[in-house]
Amino acid sequence: MEAGKEAVPDAVAVHHHYGRWVAVLVIIALGANVARSLAANPQLEWSVVGRFLFDGTILEGLGRTLVLAVISMIGAAIVGLVCGFFRLSTNPVLRLLGQLYVWIFRSVPTLIQILFWGNLALFAPRLGLGIPGTNWTLFSVPTNDALSPFTASILALALANGAYLAEIIRSGILSVDEGQRLAASALGLTWWQLQRKVILPQALQVMIPPSGNQFITLLKETSLVSVIAGGDILSQAENISGYNLRTIELLIVAAIWYLIITSAATGCQTVLERRLSRRSDRVARNTRQPASEAMSVKET
Repeated sequence: MEAGKEAVPDAVAVHHHYGRWVAVLVIIALGANVARSLAANPQLEWSVVGRFLFDGTILEGLGRTLVLAVISMIGAAIVGLVCGFFRLSTNPVLRLLGQLYVWIFRSVPTLIQILFWGNLALFAPRLGLGIPGTNWTLFSVPTNDALSPFTASILALALANGAYLAEIIRSGILSVDEGQRLAASALGLTWWQLQRKVILPQALQVMIPPSGNQFITLLKETSLVSVIAGGDILSQAENISGYNLRTIELLIVAAIWYLIITSAATGCQTVLERRLSRRSDRVARNTRQPASEAMSVKET
C-alpha cells in the first residue's frame, strides 16, 4: 500500500433473498387458507375428534400399534441379521437362500403378505409337526387358534421388513475395512469374536440411520393390518366410525396419533445418531493422539 493512501475495505456482496421471503409468504398463506377451510367446514365435527382423541378404545389401539411395531422390528432385526450373514456367506447354498428370501419378501407388497398370513387357514386349516412317512403327529392345532390376527400381523411385518434390514446389515458389514478383518484374524480372533468386537460395533454407525428410517416406515405400515382386524389404531378407529358414521373425524384421530409417534421416533433417531457421531469423533481423536505423540518422540 502506498504512503498517504488509506486502506479501502473489500466490498461485501449483500444478498437480500427476496425470492425466499416470497416463497415463505406464499406457503404461510396457503397453509392458513387450508387450516381455515378445515376449521370452517360444516361437514367436519371437530368436537368428535377431541372426544375420541383420548378415548379408551383408541388408546388401546395405540398400545397395540406400539407393541406390534416393536415386536415386529425385533423379529425383523433377527431375521435380517441371519439373512444378511447368509448373503455374505462363502457357502453357495446359504448365499442362495439369502438372495431368494430378499428377492421374494422385497418384491411382494406388504399388504399382500398380511392378507396371506391372515387367511392362512383357508388352505391350511391345521398346523402341526409330524414324522414324514408315518402317521405319528407330534402336535396339531387349528390354524386360527395358533395364528390370531395380531400374531399374523407380527409375522407378516417381521418377515417383510427383515428383507430390507438384511440389505442394511449386509451393506453395514461390507463398509468395514478389509484390513481390520485381516488384522483381527492375525490376532487369532474367532469368527464370532471378530463379528462381536470388531465388525458389528463399527458397522452399527452405518446401519443405525437406515434402520431408524425402516422402523419409522414400520410404524406406518402397522396401519395395513387393519385389513385383517389386527387391533391397531386404524382398526379401532374404523370400528368406532362403523357405529357413529364419523369416518373422516376418526381418520383424523388416527392420523394425529401416527404423527405423534413417528415424530417421537424421529427425535429418538436423531439423538442416537448424534451420540454415535460424538462417540466416533472421540475414538478418532484417541486414535490420532498416540500417532502424533509417536511422531514427536521420533523427531526429538
